[in-house]
Amino acid sequence: MRRPFARASVGPLSLLFLLGAASPAAPPDPADARALVASFQSALQSELLGAMKKGGPASAIEVCRDRAPAVASGISRESGWTVARTALKVRNPKNAPDPWEKKVLEEFANRAALGEDVASIEKSEVVETGGTKVFRYMKAIRTGEACLACHGASMKPEVEAKLKALYPDDRATGFSTGDLRGAFTLTKRL
Repeated sequence: MRRPFARASVGPLSLLFLLGAASPAAPPDPADARALVASFQSALQSELLGAMKKGGPASAIEVCRDRAPAVASGISRESGWTVARTALKVRNPKNAPDPWEKKVLEEFANRAALGEDVASIEKSEVVETGGTKVFRYMKAIRTGEACLACHGASMKPEVEAKLKALYPDDRATGFSTGDLRGAFTLTKRL
């Protein structure tokens, strides 16, 4: 005899698979974002210090302008993340923060003002952008001693002249060692 409506048997493993397939992707582990930041920071720092040894701070400007975006782009392609830098006081207008980044940078500034070590400040969050859920991660950039050659309150005249020529609207100066310089910002679609 044929039954009009046969019911499929669904065991516990099948049910877990079906539920898992229907649920949204879990956000990435922030440790993955930290590793990408460390890789980006290390590559950038190495190139900056190398340029400063060869040609002084004026040569390092070229690294930030040309090599930093190329390094970020390479890491982005290899990892599937979008990797960049941003700040409240930007030198390059292309690095201006989006609204989420601006809010996080302001939060970072408040945390630093309350005495939190800038080097340890980070934030991750799942947000919706244009109808798509994305994982966002930011890690504060602490102003180091070497950074002051191009981002400090006083710079060599040749550095100042080069910055003025390349970035007439530069706002990324006046920093001291330990200040919040900006942040690495990473995004991954879920």
